[in-house]
Amino acid sequence: MSTVSTLTLLSPAKLNLFLHITGRRSDGYHELQTVFQLLDYGDTITIEASDTLSLECPGLALPAEDNLALRAALRLQQESGSDQGAAIHIHKRLPAGGGLGGGSSNAATVLLALNQLWELKLSTAALCELGLELGADVPLFIEGNSAWAEGVGEHLSPLELPHRDYLVVHPGCSVATAEVFSDRELTRNTAPITIATFFAGGGQNDCESVVRRLHPKVDKALNWLGKFSPARLTGTGACVFSSFDSCAQAEAVLAQLPAGWNGFVAAGLNRSPVLDALAEANRNGPGTQTGEAD
Repeated sequence: MSTVSTLTLLSPAKLNLFLHITGRRSDGYHELQTVFQLLDYGDTITIEASDTLSLECPGLALPAEDNLALRAALRLQQESGSDQGAAIHIHKRLPAGGGLGGGSSNAATVLLALNQLWELKLSTAALCELGLELGADVPLFIEGNSAWAEGVGEHLSPLELPHRDYLVVHPGCSVATAEVFSDRELTRNTAPITIATFFAGGGQNDCESVVRRLHPKVDKALNWLGKFSPARLTGTGACVFSSFDSCAQAEAVLAQLPAGWNGFVAAGLNRSPVLDALAEANRNGPGTQTGEAD
């Protein structure tokens, strides 16, 4: 067993800075182009060595057996042949159906943490292969870099993005990805762009018009936030975001958030805090290691 018995990690959120749907494959999956921006905000996951596998996630109306984090642990146990266990506790901050990648991030964080806690020594590529079985966004959080993505989102090229502070708003509804991707009015033939075009200001979210029509609360949130700074939908979820030059500017807008909505301010990251926290835990040895951002 590893000398580290407990890990406490920040499982980060992501934003899609743009999202193009460039085609549809014969298996029904959509070909995408997007840029994933990691954030210094997310869920907190504590994982403690145990004889059995268990999961606690208070406040999430989802059976434990359907939670991606527990499914990831079971899949890793199966793949590695390990008989070790873990007690997993998730403090959720990211809303379900918000487009922030919460479930995928949780699954990736568990795979990375248990690979170290159980001393499995599986490669990043092997973990990404397992993660892709659970969801297209899971490899992003395993590789742990803000990235340009293509394919179904699994072909990743790390990007160094300029520092920005973001205000993320959740207007109190949940959007199902399947609902968006099955909509007849969804654009599925956007011409691919280059990374240079993105950095020059190109790109939009092809799902935004569909989500605006299906979910008036999201439409209202985009209109409100757009009064302060250009606003955009992230992924296929309910959350919308704007970027600001400083945290103070974003906090000033957050202070005006309409009643009934939730929001947070976060800084963009180019590297996941999970990777740094696990590296620190590996260096420091026994005890509880914390990778949670303040």
